[in-house]
Amino acid sequence: MAANGDVKTGASRFDPNFTQNVINAMGPKTSPRMREVMTSLTRHLHDFAREVELTVDEWTEGVALLNWAGQMSNERRNEGQLVCDIVGLETLVDEITYKKASEATDLATQSAILGPFFQTDHKVRKKGESVIEKLPEDAQVAYVHGQVVDATSKKPIANASIDIWEASTNGLYEQQDAEQPKSNLCGKYYTDENGEYAFYCLRPTPYPIPYDGPAGKLLQLLDRHPYRPAHIHLIVLAEGYKPITTQIFDKSSKYLDNDSVFAVKDSLVVEFLPRDGDDKAKNQLKYDIHMAPLTSQGESGEGLVTTGMGRGF
Repeated sequence: MAANGDVKTGASRFDPNFTQNVINAMGPKTSPRMREVMTSLTRHLHDFAREVELTVDEWTEGVALLNWAGQMSNERRNEGQLVCDIVGLETLVDEITYKKASEATDLATQSAILGPFFQTDHKVRKKGESVIEKLPEDAQVAYVHGQVVDATSKKPIANASIDIWEASTNGLYEQQDAEQPKSNLCGKYYTDENGEYAFYCLRPTPYPIPYDGPAGKLLQLLDRHPYRPAHIHLIVLAEGYKPITTQIFDKSSKYLDNDSVFAVKDSLVVEFLPRDGDDKAKNQLKYDIHMAPLTSQGESGEGLVTTGMGRGF
């Protein structure tokens, strides 16, 4: 039997011209890229609805969930982005975007999703300073250091900016938690003349993503857990280089094999080692970052870090 067709004739049970009529409704001023994207999106959406024979009640529930996500989104939380993460869409788009950007070189540090809790106003901190404004009793402190280098020449990149942010041991980022001081567990650093950076932070711990909104509801409907493995977020920018938005994951963490948002990549799994002779930290991580140079005149690093209200989680 043909999909959604008559058993004997294979004829469509639904109007065979409807989808094309919707596509044809685009006017002549539609840009070529918009026409390409919307033609494909319309075909896939309509084919999906016909394939599962989506009912009005089911469609209404889906629209209500999207509306709920919009109503919950604000400067502290992007629930719509979180819903996309639950179904792996941001990770897939990230893979496509950075695969295209790195086809000239596969030596650059891999990217990972931005997520819904990134803030653009991170406090600028000096090399070696801590991002910890309030130390939880159950936390382990880590010293993270390394070098930012050109992925091709391996030469150090001076004055590269590194935004870092992480959740506290209670699973909350600073803007989610009234008990955390402003700028807790986040900061912006600049590499020195040798391309080196360093900071103290919490050794990250696993935590559940927000479970009180449509993303949590979707996870429950899918019978999936909400947990993310222990990770630290990084955004690295340098003039003349492709920007990097990524996460690094603690090798010893749970959930590396079943991250609720599918963001773990093997090359981003790191190992924290014991640190001796430092009364500030018992753990350390050396992590070098490899940046791919911009290769064409029209390339720009702008616009790849965040759009609209994007916040990282």
